[in-house]
Amino acid sequence: MGTIDFSPLFRSTVGFDRLPDLIDDVMRRESVDNYPPYDIEKIGENSYRITMAVAGFAPEDITITAQPNLLVISGRKQDQDEVQYLHHGLAMRAFERRFNLDDYMEVKGASMEHGLLSLELAREVPEAMKPRTIQIGGTSQPKTIEGEKAA
Repeated sequence: MGTIDFSPLFRSTVGFDRLPDLIDDVMRRESVDNYPPYDIEKIGENSYRITMAVAGFAPEDITITAQPNLLVISGRKQDQDEVQYLHHGLAMRAFERRFNLDDYMEVKGASMEHGLLSLELAREVPEAMKPRTIQIGGTSQPKTIEGEKAA
């Protein structure tokens, strides 16, 4: 696998140090396994939906873990009675699917219907992190610190 030179990007950005590792990690994972299949939809300006095909799994067979910047969905079928299959086409094998999330992405809910697991996500930027205008103070008089005398 070739590497990507991010030098031009780093000349004009700050705080993207983990970007090359993130891209390498995603490329490595995606080339290995694509089970179970899933869709990612943008359903609003700051809202998304992940839909994953998990036929044969019950809600208690699936674990969803949300961490800062990471969503992990794993499934493990509970032990079944010995079944003799004439044809076994449904995978139902254990899986773990990881999704790297942007800052301030939150999982709002999860539901399961007709073999499809749906997760609702939304980006909720805290008020303190939203852009704001900074006023420039234009006083020519030096300010004094409380308790000190002006020169």
